Parts: sequence; C-alpha cells; structure tokens
Amino acid sequence: MRVVIVFNHPYEGSYATAILAAVTKGLKTAGHEVDLMHLDNDGFNPVMSSADLKGFVEHKAVDPQVIDYNRRLAEANHLVFIFPIWWDLMPATTKGFIDRVLTPGVAYDHHPRGFGLIPLLENLKGVTIITTMNKPKIMYSLLIGNLISKAMLKSVFKTMGYKNLSWISFNRVKTVGQEKRVKWLAGLESRFAKMK
Repeated sequence: MRVVIVFNHPYEGSYATAILAAVTKGLKTAGHEVDLMHLDNDGFNPVMSSADLKGFVEHKAVDPQVIDYNRRLAEANHLVFIFPIWWDLMPATTKGFIDRVLTPGVAYDHHPRGFGLIPLLENLKGVTIITTMNKPKIMYSLLIGNLISKAMLKSVFKTMGYKNLSWISFNRVKTVGQEKRVKWLAGLESRFAKMK
C-alpha cells in the first residue's frame, strides 16, 4: 500500500516529529511505501494567489509544487495528516494545503446533477488525521466543539465523499510525563504496523 503523509510542524524537536517517525516506522514494518510531503521542509506556500484561484475554477493547477503534490496524491491508497492544533484549528500551512491541493478536478468534482460532490482520488481508501494539542480532551470537546473533526473529517473529506476517516488526538502534550509520551509513540507504531 502507498501511504502519503502530509506533515506540518516547523520545529524538528517537536512531539509531532516524533509521531512522524513512529508512524513511518510502523508503516515500513508493515511493508508499505511511504511518501512524505513535509510542508515546512518543502517550503509550501499556503497562500492562494489569483493565478491559483483561476486554476481552481478551471480545474488546472499552475504551481509546479501543487501539480507534483496532486500527482502523488493520485497514487495514494491512504492519506495521513500530522500537525499540531494551534488556536483550536490546524496551522495555516495545513489549511493552505487543503485550499490549494485538494481542489476540484483533483480530489473531487461536483455531482453532474448539480448537488453534492464526488471523490476523484480513486485509489484513496482512507484518511487518518493525527494531532497534538495542550488542551485537555474534554475541554476541546465540550467547550470548543472538536473543530478538527468538524473542519477536516466532516466539512472536507466526508463532503467530498471519502470514507474510512479517523482522527487520533494527543492532548495535554506539554504536561504529560515522558513515560506517557513514549507509550503513545509505541502505540502509534504498533497501530500502523498492523495497517492493511
């Protein structure tokens, strides 16, 4: 299986980077091919330009990097996002990836009858989102309303028609002990080593 990982964290010493290593190790243990889109190291520009918007309308990307990402996404069997939650949502670079890369003509198209969307990434069988944050889970759920679930799982991928969507959230990352962090990483590695 070919797994595309979309990673967004600018600090190499982050827990998100450790998560990336654990997920990658698990996937490779299972014999899967891993294609990493490291948005920070790749210098991905999240800003939609007027040329991008014109390409969005015409279903034709103009940025060579976006075109490359589109090509690689078309070959993905599973898509994994890894990023921190900042101010209750994804970082701007992840949002820009959604805006500029998951576009009509590539990730989805409008239903011919005029309502609803249809998925175009024919090889894509599932999407996993992995996040880190410092809020307690219950606070994010009850007070904030699980915005990642609403914004990415429901508003983006479910609306496009994709299935097998999951979200793994690691909370209170700054305050939990090292033993728990190591346990989380081992659990992730094991989970992805069993992915079929």
